[in-house]
Amino acid sequence: MSTSENAGTSETAGTSETAGTPVNAAAGEIVPDTKDWTWVLERPCPDCGLDTPRVVREDVAGMIRANAEGWLAVLAGDEEGLRRRPEPGVWSDLEYACHVRDVFRLFHVRLNLMLDQDDPLFSNWDQDETAVAERYVEQLPRVVAGELAEAAETLAAGFERVTGEQWRRTGNRSDGARFTVESFSRYLIHDPVHHLVDVTGERV
Repeated sequence: MSTSENAGTSETAGTSETAGTPVNAAAGEIVPDTKDWTWVLERPCPDCGLDTPRVVREDVAGMIRANAEGWLAVLAGDEEGLRRRPEPGVWSDLEYACHVRDVFRLFHVRLNLMLDQDDPLFSNWDQDETAVAERYVEQLPRVVAGELAEAAETLAAGFERVTGEQWRRTGNRSDGARFTVESFSRYLIHDPVHHLVDVTGERV
């Protein structure tokens, strides 16, 4: 399963932002998850265990780096196993890792928009279309590992540079969801944490 950005990270209105990605078992096509994941800013996630509202904004950079280490450990596994979907409606470990890499990249772009522009409107991004178009399942785990590590470090460094009143700057999704840099940081960290739990089964 996946979660949506317009609901969380993906960006076509109604696509699930990030937390899983359902697939059509018969056709092998991704079926968008339309759940709005912004609720994680209000209460703990019962699935992964992360108490997002209690996340300290200054801790997010370190949490991104720690999460990336978890993904590197996953991607060091058997390549055939990484490509195998545990069941027809669930992404493989490799597909989840590709998604997390792209979420890190996307959120860095959006963070910069919030810091450089006044109340920007984010461009739409469909995570499910991206997974198909970029052929996540065919990508090389070692390459994905390097790209994910780089994207995580870039995003972590970006959050580390945020100071003072910058945490209150705002940005908007096309579905009407509005974030401050502070709430954006908390919303972001839930996604890779949740997906690592999807893969490892180890709750926060």
